[in-house]
Amino acid sequence: TVLCFHDGVVLPVEVKVELSLLEKEREVDGLSPNGKASPLGDRRPNGAPGHCSDEEAPPPRLYSKPRDYVEATICHVKDLENGQMREVDVGSGRALLIKEHGEFSAIAHKCPHYGAPLVKGVLSKGHIRCPWHGACFNIASGELEDFPGLDSLATFQVRVEKDKVIIRANKQALQAQKRSKPMSRCSAVINSNTGFSHVLIIGSGPAGLVCAETLRQEGFTDRIVMVTADRHPPYDRPKLSKSLESTAEQLRLRSPEFLQDHDIEVLTEKEVAVVDVKMRAVTFVDGSRMEYRKLFIATGSRPRPMSYQGMDVANVFHLGTPDDANSIARLANNRNAVVVGTSFIGMEVAAALTDKAHSVSIIGIESIPFKKALGEKVGKAIMKLFEANRVKFYMLNEVSEMKGQHGELKEVVLKSGKMLRADVCVIGTGSVPASGFLKQSGIHMDSKGFITVNKAMQTNVEGVFAGGDVVAFPFPQRNNKKVNIPHWQMAHVHGRVAALSMMGKPAEVQTVPYFWSAMFGKSIRYAGYGEGFDDVIIQGDLEELKFVAFYTRGEEVVAVASMNYDPIVSRVAEILGSGKLIRKRDVE
Repeated sequence: TVLCFHDGVVLPVEVKVELSLLEKEREVDGLSPNGKASPLGDRRPNGAPGHCSDEEAPPPRLYSKPRDYVEATICHVKDLENGQMREVDVGSGRALLIKEHGEFSAIAHKCPHYGAPLVKGVLSKGHIRCPWHGACFNIASGELEDFPGLDSLATFQVRVEKDKVIIRANKQALQAQKRSKPMSRCSAVINSNTGFSHVLIIGSGPAGLVCAETLRQEGFTDRIVMVTADRHPPYDRPKLSKSLESTAEQLRLRSPEFLQDHDIEVLTEKEVAVVDVKMRAVTFVDGSRMEYRKLFIATGSRPRPMSYQGMDVANVFHLGTPDDANSIARLANNRNAVVVGTSFIGMEVAAALTDKAHSVSIIGIESIPFKKALGEKVGKAIMKLFEANRVKFYMLNEVSEMKGQHGELKEVVLKSGKMLRADVCVIGTGSVPASGFLKQSGIHMDSKGFITVNKAMQTNVEGVFAGGDVVAFPFPQRNNKKVNIPHWQMAHVHGRVAALSMMGKPAEVQTVPYFWSAMFGKSIRYAGYGEGFDDVIIQGDLEELKFVAFYTRGEEVVAVASMNYDPIVSRVAEILGSGKLIRKRDVE
């Protein structure tokens, strides 16, 4: 049963096709990351982002030669009802044919983010929302209207002749499926050694990258420099904990050629020591200095410090980089692995290690994993999934010592006295904002160290903006209370809003937070902001891990999570994104 909103009234409707439990079309979730999307476009202050794909060639040129096109008669006009979608073969590739309000449109059939089949998505009011991670696309233009992801969809011509629907498609676009939004280049003559950048971006995650790309899309032609303490240019960080053997090259969000072509300079292994807002200058740990006109701080988070005896023992990791992930996978091969902490990252790492390690143990301070985020019942069901995959839990426990032999880890000793054999240990006990370098800067931070920003992502200092995991920002769905939402998708939105604000274009965050996790080939999808929920309404079968959980505060549904129940989370995100309330009684 699906909730259908009609004239403000919620009606339960049996929809067997749309809410079929998708078994066959599940993504290879071993490689899934973390994020979400929401409605923007004309009615979306976040703007419409859409950038150029990574691996594909430059944007397809507009060919005029007939041989570069393919044309196919697809169906009769009456074969599709209004509001219906169909994945169709156009000869040298596939497209998604959509009928809405009597009009046909044809777009790429795969989401550029992770390749989800958009035919399984949610069609509403001129846009389609991805069933996996909630990205939104305009069905007429293919434009990316909400995140995650960087690229827009290819679009194809549709015409009707004698009641037949015909699609004409550029072959290259049909193969590529995705396209980039045009971007300007830097018009200033720049010596790369010059110690000045019009826009300086600290951090190379999605907030920083989307900020840089948005500036270029909006016609910004001055210098953009992105600096990162990381060894690698921007990469898909959420995949680290799900696919430990992936290299930085396999995970990269943009190719070096792409960044070069759009004059986005990336300086790696460049850690900031001090920000001087009066002089508008940044000093780096290596002693070099760069002045700026506008600064965007998107440094993300760092691991929460943990104290124990044996801090110098080797093969104990915080997962932060592809190099860490690769080392963990190598050291765990046929050996004993211990994960400390039941954060999403810790649990994902444990799941990823089960088919490599001889044994996997998880130490948690709570009684049940994910209890605070997903509730006790969902947490218990996920715990059972891990136990069925031979993971041992040591809950209500903490580490007192890492014992080594010849300097390398051999045992993890718990405060309860229990000793666990361990050749590699991963600490996933949560994170804190990476904002320590700003302590004397005059940039305002809250008591937890989050940089506080306004709705335009501007700090208390003129010309200094911030976004991503390091900020607390006013969240419209909570009466503009300042909150921290450390989701991959949300960081994209922050980057875009900051870029538009820098250019004097009014923008604010208007998105539904969307998050995902992947364990043992199964996905947890989550939309909304469930902080402080007081009840959970579960439909479906928790034992079978085919369920949807609605999180409520008082009488209002504030978030939803699901497993094997696509596209319910994207559907709820669509409803919440349109500004409608879902009440507890509507769900019950």
